[in-house]
Amino acid sequence: MSEAGGGRVCGCPVPLRAPWSLVAATAALCLVSATSVWTAGAAPMSREEKQKLGNQVLEMFDHAYGNYMEHAYPADELMPLTCRGRVRGQEPSRGDVDDALGKFSLTLIDSLDTLVVLNKTKEFEDAVRKVLRDVNLDNDVVVSVFETNIRVLGGLLGGHSLAIMLREKGEYMQWYNDELLHMAKQLGYKLLPAFNTTSGLPYPRINLKFGIRKPEARTGTETDTCTACAGTLILEFAALSRFTGATIFEEYARKALDFLWEKRQRSSNLVGVTINIHTGDWVRKDSGVGAGIDSYYEYLLKAYVLLGDDSFLERFNTHYDAIMRYISQPPLLLDVHIHKPMLNARTWMDALLAFFPGLQVLKGDIRPAIETHEMLYQVIKKHNFLPEATGDPYYLEVGKTLIENLNKYARVPCGFAAMKDVRTGSHEDRMDSFFLAEMFKYLYLLFADKEDIIFDIEDYIFTTEAHLLPLWLSTTNQSISKKNTTSEYTELDDSNFDWTCPNTQILFPNDPLYAQSIREPLKNVVDKSCPRGIIRVEENFRSGTKPPLRARDFMATNPEHLEILKKMGAASSIDAEDGLRFMQEMIELSSQQQKEQQLPPRAVQIVSHPFFGRVVLTAGPAQFGLDLSKHRETRGFVASSKPYNGCSELTNPEAVVGKIALIQRGQCMFAEKARNIQNAGAIGGIVIDDNEGSSSDTAPLFQMAGDGKDTDDIKIPMLFLFSKEGSIILEALREYEEVEVLLSDKAKDRDPEMENEEQPSSESDSQNQSGEQSTSASQEFDLVDQESPEESSLDSHPESFSQADADSAVSISPVEQTSHPTENHETPSLDGECTDLENQPQEQSETEEDSNPNVSWGKKVQPIDSILADWNEDIEAFEMMEKDEL
Repeated sequence: MSEAGGGRVCGCPVPLRAPWSLVAATAALCLVSATSVWTAGAAPMSREEKQKLGNQVLEMFDHAYGNYMEHAYPADELMPLTCRGRVRGQEPSRGDVDDALGKFSLTLIDSLDTLVVLNKTKEFEDAVRKVLRDVNLDNDVVVSVFETNIRVLGGLLGGHSLAIMLREKGEYMQWYNDELLHMAKQLGYKLLPAFNTTSGLPYPRINLKFGIRKPEARTGTETDTCTACAGTLILEFAALSRFTGATIFEEYARKALDFLWEKRQRSSNLVGVTINIHTGDWVRKDSGVGAGIDSYYEYLLKAYVLLGDDSFLERFNTHYDAIMRYISQPPLLLDVHIHKPMLNARTWMDALLAFFPGLQVLKGDIRPAIETHEMLYQVIKKHNFLPEATGDPYYLEVGKTLIENLNKYARVPCGFAAMKDVRTGSHEDRMDSFFLAEMFKYLYLLFADKEDIIFDIEDYIFTTEAHLLPLWLSTTNQSISKKNTTSEYTELDDSNFDWTCPNTQILFPNDPLYAQSIREPLKNVVDKSCPRGIIRVEENFRSGTKPPLRARDFMATNPEHLEILKKMGAASSIDAEDGLRFMQEMIELSSQQQKEQQLPPRAVQIVSHPFFGRVVLTAGPAQFGLDLSKHRETRGFVASSKPYNGCSELTNPEAVVGKIALIQRGQCMFAEKARNIQNAGAIGGIVIDDNEGSSSDTAPLFQMAGDGKDTDDIKIPMLFLFSKEGSIILEALREYEEVEVLLSDKAKDRDPEMENEEQPSSESDSQNQSGEQSTSASQEFDLVDQESPEESSLDSHPESFSQADADSAVSISPVEQTSHPTENHETPSLDGECTDLENQPQEQSETEEDSNPNVSWGKKVQPIDSILADWNEDIEAFEMMEKDEL
């Protein structure tokens, strides 16, 4: 029920992938628990309103699926901004993100069982025929083993599961003869060569046609994979074995899980993020429940449910105990080092951990599930999306909020577009397949009553991609040895372990105020400061002591600060921890002061008919002209300048006066272009890259510099668009003649009334349901910049864990204890801005601590050479932590 992979901070076509994850967690609460507990103060949602929201979900699915079939099929994905299919090799490479694309109509296969859940059985039958007729699994293309397993193999098995269900009902699919299962078996055999390693852990990528043979395969040389990549195979592979009787698939998946279990850190019972597939050494030793690990835990518990093997539950319970002991810092779930689990590896959370509350409900651990879910919901209410229920009506309101945000911020005329940057609201030309596989499925189930679904959903288990596998597989073809190998590795105290699934009727205490009492203290959990270590902050609040000295506040002339430094050298473990943190911050601060501060991205929002603000493009800023972060946004119609390069006096000033001029990059300085269009009367300028095919999806953010002269005379705003984003505006101008845009630091909310006035009555034009943006001031959010191809794009799944996952992180402030629920503690050192993740190393070191390398320092920092000299030994110890293997 969770979102295993995903991409960056809650992956989405919307934006990120985790919004899907949060929905998965929310839906898990709804699906697992049958009890009806109403929260005091929350009125139950009427049957009529639930039906209305369910119908809205159906309309949204039709909008996404219909546009994919019309504009993209048989391509793998829809590009919703340019209304065409994404074909691998025909678009600029997006790196690891493209590993999900195998030229096998990915979105169609991923959507199969969603069609049945949404009661679109006729469309399902048509879709199955298209898959059998058109899909080719023998393409010479390198794909992700993990993504292909959960999306394609899982999609085929989910489609087969519901096809045979419909066939048994006697109305649909009477012609079906297990063709999807035959395709799944063919694909399974194509994935098996990836397991040709001494450890049994699979290679992360494989060529569909040539396997891992060299040189034709162009893969098979990798050494590392993520824990979730290797540990998220057992459901699909075991189901394939149980369906077909070919035991080899389940055997290979079990061997990979066995190896991961054996390689866990024995004293903490935690696993790292990345492991060497040949030696079994941990490459990244930080551990959490988010990107790179998430679905490994999910599949251990669900493998027990689907296959009935106690060893999977024993392993899950062992890991879960370690998670709750070290990683869980309610309501946060922060990464730690597997060898030093009391030391945080980072002080921010990635949105892919949003699946975890749903997994906790499946286990029956309700209180922490509610706490973490509430914290994530507070993030969504502030930022609209994660920068990725029960009978309690509160969770229906959560789902309603997600529906509203999707339609308001992600819906575009040709589908739903990923959010490139939640700070600007800019879009990415991307609609991932999991959007249809998961998002709409879980949202619909959230609002559906039992009679709205044509089959009993409780007879199935959801994979991490939300594909349905029947529970009766647990009694089919049980030829795999169920020997409990767990105890061979270590003796475990299982006296407190639960060995059965929780009784859904008693998940909640018989108290209508129970859930509300847990959620209430978390209402103010999200603010602009970063976590500083939950336990330490809470102790400071209770004792009245001052928080640790931060490097950014240090002044060598302050006697109090010098006294604090002396104490940091004491034997106290807390003082030592503060000292190490302080020195790391000093090192980063000293380095950062030598770097030029980068400006954040800006937004170009198309607000005229038929876009109404639904298309937002990522724009590069200029180091001159009107600063859109400090002044009101600029709105106007666009016009092309003549000459188009803007390098001389314009010959068409009447065309650009009072408008935003479009100019091509090249042949002169940016400042010269700005002066020429300003002199012609333009109110702003958009420079479009002359490098054909360039895109913000694959290129670093571009910042226009001045000409080395005084540019104070330039008063208009100037923004830069890469070729691909610029072509969207140029195409719109050719088609509609008048195109109005908004230049701003963050996209503005759309005005529903304006949209309703323009909306055609025809149902076929339902895509015009989003409105023109309002002119209300935007709220600035302290999120991360995106500077590399991996960073600027919101990944699909996290298992190919790159800096993209760091960029998807959500910084959360620690929660004050409920003893002072309304008191405002004004603690200056806790109000600092959140860490800029783009400058963090791709592989998080074991010594990574809370810091802020990109903050603008308000005072000159004194030389620290003399202080550093006294701390050489501590610095050495700090830098050597990563090599410590205990």
